[in-house]
Amino acid sequence: MRAASVAFGLIATIPLIVCSVGPALAQPPLILERTIPLENVSGRIDHMAIDRVGGRLFVAELGNDSVDVVDLQTGKILHRITGLKEPQGVAYLADQDVIVVASGGDGSVRFFHAGDLSSLGTTALGNDADNVRIDPSSGDVFVGYGDGGLAILDPATQSKLDDIRLAGHPESFQLDSKTGQVFANVPDAGQIAVIDLKSRKQVAAWKTLGLAANFPMALDSAGGRLAVVFRSPAKLALLDAATGAVTASVDTCGDADDVFFDGKRDRIYVSCGDGVIDVVDRSPKGLGPVERVATFSGARTSLFAPELDRLFVAARAGWLGSGAAILEFRPSP
Repeated sequence: MRAASVAFGLIATIPLIVCSVGPALAQPPLILERTIPLENVSGRIDHMAIDRVGGRLFVAELGNDSVDVVDLQTGKILHRITGLKEPQGVAYLADQDVIVVASGGDGSVRFFHAGDLSSLGTTALGNDADNVRIDPSSGDVFVGYGDGGLAILDPATQSKLDDIRLAGHPESFQLDSKTGQVFANVPDAGQIAVIDLKSRKQVAAWKTLGLAANFPMALDSAGGRLAVVFRSPAKLALLDAATGAVTASVDTCGDADDVFFDGKRDRIYVSCGDGVIDVVDRSPKGLGPVERVATFSGARTSLFAPELDRLFVAARAGWLGSGAAILEFRPSP
């Protein structure tokens, strides 16, 4: 236990370095409020979901074959789901108090009651079950998987309702209930797929010349814009959600895996495996300035909760003995 305490102490002393890539801002854009240790967790950490009312954070620990349920009030782990096969995506159904976990190792989507972690059922998708989203209008569960598919699942019966075929494995995707569309990054095909929810078919494929490896995506439905981050070259682009036209772009950090809009401050957060978070302001002329906040190498997944006004970043266990942890940042001002 003492060794573990020392390890978590190391990560708690993370230097909060803020460096400017553009003109300097008056104060740091993100303040590290606390570090929540994830004890006995090794390997890569993937995506997260949140129970905003109950104050619980669900963390998919891909390299540890587990999902942690973290109490955000106490900063302690309440429960741990073990025996999974490389969990990648996780979502929370608030009206049913159900956790949905998609695992890449066996292609399964598993449903658990969040209160006691009892199993409610499993859907087999075949392979590489990845990102999970909930359709706010229908309550259906969407899961990206395999060589090119979006599965639509009924959470009540855990049965597959439909499949939407794509040209390659979907990475991040977003559902827009306002327009009845789904936007999906398909980096292997070099496109952003546009899917019509009514027909459940792909209706457009947007190409972005000179930009490749599009993994993270965020949607601002009210503003009619998409934020897409490319890894080759490392660039954040804003797209018109109606046409797919790139309206602005800026260089960003490398190995990005998550991006979020902060509507309150008109900012965008990009978390990267380079060990930084890029905080990008929108200006009348486009994007910028960019402020860079240090995290840890490999800490590329994050979750922004606007209702809590917090950005959670998952830091994997480090080579120098630092333990896995969730870094909780408060945006400022």
